[in-house]
Amino acid sequence: MDRYICVHGHFYQPPRENPWLEAIEIQDSAYPYHDWNERVNAECYAPNTASRVRDGDGRILDIVNNYAKISFNFGPTVLSWMKAYSPEIYQAILDADRLSMESRSGHGNALAQAYNHVIMPLANSRDKRTQIIWGIKDFEYRFNRFPEGMWLPETAVNMETLELLAEFGIKFTILAPHQAARVKNDTGTWEDVSGGRIDPTMAYRCRLLSGSIINIFFYDGPISHAVAFEKLLHRGENFAVRLLGGFSDLRQWPQILNIATDGETYGHHHRFGEMALAFALNYIETKNVAKLTNYGEYLEKYPPTHEVEIIENTSWSCARGIERWRSNCGCNSGGHPGWSQEWRTPLRDSMDWLRGQLELRYENSGKEYLTSPWEARNEYIEVILNRSEKNRNRFFERHAVRNLNDDEKILVLKLLEIQRHGMLMYTSCGWFFDEISGIETIQVIQYAGRAIQLSDDIFHDGLKNTFLEKLAAAKSNIPEYKDGACLYEKFVEPVVIDLKKVGVHYAISSLFEDYPENTRIYCYTVTKGDYKRIQAGRFKLAVGCIRLISEITGEGEYITFGVIHLGDHVFHGGGHTFVGDEAYQYMEEEIIAAFERGAFANIIRLMDKYFGMHNYSLRELFKDGQRKILNLVMSATLEEFETSYRTMYENNSILMGFLKDTGMPVPGVFYTAAEFTLNHDLKKAFEEGLDADKIRGIVNEIKRWNVTVDSSALEFIVRRKIEKLMDELYKNTPDISLLRKMEKKLQILSLLPFEVNLWYVQNIYYKMAKTVYKDFLLRAKFDERDKSCWVEEFKKIGRILSFNTDIVLPKD
Repeated sequence: MDRYICVHGHFYQPPRENPWLEAIEIQDSAYPYHDWNERVNAECYAPNTASRVRDGDGRILDIVNNYAKISFNFGPTVLSWMKAYSPEIYQAILDADRLSMESRSGHGNALAQAYNHVIMPLANSRDKRTQIIWGIKDFEYRFNRFPEGMWLPETAVNMETLELLAEFGIKFTILAPHQAARVKNDTGTWEDVSGGRIDPTMAYRCRLLSGSIINIFFYDGPISHAVAFEKLLHRGENFAVRLLGGFSDLRQWPQILNIATDGETYGHHHRFGEMALAFALNYIETKNVAKLTNYGEYLEKYPPTHEVEIIENTSWSCARGIERWRSNCGCNSGGHPGWSQEWRTPLRDSMDWLRGQLELRYENSGKEYLTSPWEARNEYIEVILNRSEKNRNRFFERHAVRNLNDDEKILVLKLLEIQRHGMLMYTSCGWFFDEISGIETIQVIQYAGRAIQLSDDIFHDGLKNTFLEKLAAAKSNIPEYKDGACLYEKFVEPVVIDLKKVGVHYAISSLFEDYPENTRIYCYTVTKGDYKRIQAGRFKLAVGCIRLISEITGEGEYITFGVIHLGDHVFHGGGHTFVGDEAYQYMEEEIIAAFERGAFANIIRLMDKYFGMHNYSLRELFKDGQRKILNLVMSATLEEFETSYRTMYENNSILMGFLKDTGMPVPGVFYTAAEFTLNHDLKKAFEEGLDADKIRGIVNEIKRWNVTVDSSALEFIVRRKIEKLMDELYKNTPDISLLRKMEKKLQILSLLPFEVNLWYVQNIYYKMAKTVYKDFLLRAKFDERDKSCWVEEFKKIGRILSFNTDIVLPKD
């Protein structure tokens, strides 16, 4: 009897974008990466596009794209980020789906997902529809085909959700075994399978009240749990054996052993989990003990012979159904005994109230401009995916009741953005964790804040006050944070921005950066008008006028600004709406004249006169700009620190060495100086060119004093250095001097007190091994001495990079 294996990965990250900037700002907890998306991408999403299959000695036998062999879905918000910030990995995922269609009877591995990970049974009918439509449209835009299946966030399900999936053409979804109530075959009677007793090795059909049918796969619970939580990924062979152990000779049908976990299990939650996955799949294929498949292919070959009824309002991650996302059900991380999740109910109640208010305003106002406001919302995903003016105009041609003027288009786009944020604020992560002050919950409250701001722009309705009154009932477990209203004031209000604040960011940052005539600041385009920057010693002045336009709503404004930097983190100035050329010229001349006279006290009075009383600091900048300028401002101070620490270390190292050798205690302040100096020296050595003798000397000193090395930051630097050299080698393949240089640099890595991630370098080597190497090998046969040397050098590098060159490199 045929045996099939299908491994499904649900790849998803909570949205982290600042709702006003449409971008993720720097997150220190993700160090040395910019943010958590970047970090998870490096640890999981990218490695799975080029995963290693190793032999018993740990040498690389092959590099494979796991996505071409497993079933997977990606959250649309993750793919949107990836397309912008990691396009090579994004393309590799799309390519994997295309390749899987060639090997899986025309069925792609990729599934769609309900758009922004809302708990579908808790959404109203309109939101359910939009979530499914947006998920489908986003999938079509990226994968260039209609999705056969759709992943339901947290596998949360009810009958209405299944009805809508079927209505929109989705053939199947995946649920946890405990979500099945009872089953029967075509001729039999119903059998109770509650409590996870359903057989997960076949497809089931679910009859809906409308008469439609949707197919459901139930994943193998114990094996999935072992993969996620029981360290099954520590050995790829154990993983393969456990998968194969899920089959039974007693079953009289073609079995599909399918498992489902968070995709991040393979590399992020479990380091090198992607290699265990690659090994297991290779083991299964090469030993021919089962066939790898995906759900669509299996469904076509073996249509369901059994019917299933589900248990409504259940999910894969809440023991009490879907209560984790609306009540204090007892589900939490287990890391905070005594904490309550009572806040979940008033948080959802607050969001539900706000959604109702926003929907009422949207429908009443939207029908003045749109033939069908709700149909327009469903199709707004096409604008989200392509915000070009041409595409926006096509949208208005289809949905507007008449030709709208520019102001009316801006108003409609604001209405639609209210609806978008009104759904983003229901992202499931906001309720999943233990505490309302967690970053995931703050994120959904920020989405609510953005919707409130846009609503107030249009209707001046003061929704915020009532929203905060309701949010105050959501009590924090941390006394400092008090409740949801307090959190709103602490973490939402400070990040709310308007065009004027974008202008202030431009003004301050322009003191340190030369902007071109046209530039982008996140989702805002900036056109520079008149602009003057003057410096006198450590003082800097900028006066100018810019045109700002939001790429999201099309709203624009001319902003006049003046700002002076008085040293350190002290700024003074402001901005306001442009009021005319004459007034601007007078203001500019007066401020510049005062600056040129050195009348700085007078400049401050003039700034207050024209812009109001504002003592600006780096707080007015967005986080990344703030960090960049702070580093510039603090550079002189840091140099002083470095000089002091270096003097202390170098002048006292001999004496401290004597103390250490005689067993006497070395003052802690000396260790601090040594740690700072040696880390700085190692960083500098990496940046200057990886000199082996210099690095060896520094590392010996590090070992001597047993100081802590900033491994994350230093590894990041040396890795980028090696990667840059490998790119150079790839572009200049015949240059044997580059090969020899690469060999020397790679040998230096063995000196370091930390491991360097050579994933990218190995990928390039593998690509060269499968392409250009054969040409050099053929030339070497004809006594071309330089080509023969090239081949030998290339083999040496392969061995250093842990390749089994006997297998990976082509033979004569």
